[in-house]
Amino acid sequence: MTLTQTKTEYEVVIGLEVHAQLKTKTKIFCNCPVDFGAEPNTNVCPVCLGMPGVLPVLNKQVVAYAIKTGLALGCEIVKHCKFDRKQYFYPDLPKNYQISQYDQPICSNGFLDVNGKKIGIQRIHMEEDAGKLVHAGSDRLHGSDYSLVDYNRTGTPLLEIVSLPDIRSIEEARDYAQLLRSILRYLDVCDGNLEEGSMRCDVNVSLRPVGSSILGTRSEIKNVNSFKSLVRAIEAEIERQTEILNSGGKVIQETRLFEENSGKTVSMRSKEEAHDYRYFPEPDLVPLEISKEWINEIKETIPELPHNKKIRYPKDYGLNSDDIKVLIEDRNMAEYYEAVIRLGANPKKAANWLIGPVTAYLKEHKTDIINSCMTPVQLADLLVFIEKGIINDNIAKAEILGEILSNGTNAKEIIEQKGLAQITDEGALKQAVKEVLDQNPEQLKQLKEGKEKVRGFFVGQVMKKTDGKASPNIVNKLIDEFLK
Repeated sequence: MTLTQTKTEYEVVIGLEVHAQLKTKTKIFCNCPVDFGAEPNTNVCPVCLGMPGVLPVLNKQVVAYAIKTGLALGCEIVKHCKFDRKQYFYPDLPKNYQISQYDQPICSNGFLDVNGKKIGIQRIHMEEDAGKLVHAGSDRLHGSDYSLVDYNRTGTPLLEIVSLPDIRSIEEARDYAQLLRSILRYLDVCDGNLEEGSMRCDVNVSLRPVGSSILGTRSEIKNVNSFKSLVRAIEAEIERQTEILNSGGKVIQETRLFEENSGKTVSMRSKEEAHDYRYFPEPDLVPLEISKEWINEIKETIPELPHNKKIRYPKDYGLNSDDIKVLIEDRNMAEYYEAVIRLGANPKKAANWLIGPVTAYLKEHKTDIINSCMTPVQLADLLVFIEKGIINDNIAKAEILGEILSNGTNAKEIIEQKGLAQITDEGALKQAVKEVLDQNPEQLKQLKEGKEKVRGFFVGQVMKKTDGKASPNIVNKLIDEFLK
């Protein structure tokens, strides 16, 4: 049975548990640096390695980032919370327990507005990350025959953001995850680099008959680290569970892993319940008392968030939804755009340039707008030169934009040095227009017959004759005069 057919029989119910690595300089309970890509086992100390007799010391910035995230997601921030020990045994967990939060998370009862639908956020809690297993060797049957352990990541601060099972489609799950990453980046609490593992999703998927209010048995897919994989993993799990249910079987509660190569989910272990972890209050850390004054202080640092810009931009700038989606995805790009507008640039023209040629350049050179050499003033000036007819779009894109982005040179200086100013003298352009019309009698006949598409051909030929410097507006005006 195909996925399309199953949608008429079963409703998918999805919940996401997102692990966001925080952008602190040091780990959550020690002074070891958080530095992606460092040599294995170099960013470690007795505390994060779980040596006997050591004591954790809480990083205050982690708590501030948790509060900031909770406020942005409409959560209640508790005034009293604590840490707990979550007991489990795995080679990359040196203490054989993880310091997390269990029954008193720092944030609860929030939501995320995804395309007009509120997805509930059950809780946000702080915890430390585990290490990393590096599978090696050359076992032909299993792909590797031994594993190495890198403890650099151990003790890295995480926020676990747990949604309610409110998501009802694959697309909704993807949009939720993408919007959440965008918000975390706006808050500057997480870089959201999925390829580096600084944002990972555990996906809970269950099916129930359409119209039923009873939740089905869920499976949890661990550590999905890209939006593409998120979509594929949910698709695969829907198909797997559908086959089981249609054959009269029962879905069992378990933890699964998505295999990129096969495109299927595979069983890892039976799903643990809370009691399996034997939680108890962390004895080496005192409970937290969070003041209202501190919460209000943090609240003042929250910028305008992307979903609010999404509402405001059509009213203020007259942009369509596609343009807005691109502009607001990254906070630096959105703030850059708004700075250009404040300098007097046309909102639509500025959006087209940032979304089009500017973004193309940034992608090609693997950089972003904040690290380019072009200031908002320089882009605004460039757009003014185009609007005044001093240069045209083609010259601006081909001859000027790249130099500003790479070197920070002002547009006026480039125009003067290269002699790029448009030819606006009608007398100088008349001869070029006449020659082009005389040299193309067949196309001229078509234009006289009302075939306006041919006009672009003539404008292009004049542009060639003038090395792209002719003013298209004046060329069109002269063509009309010759046709009379």
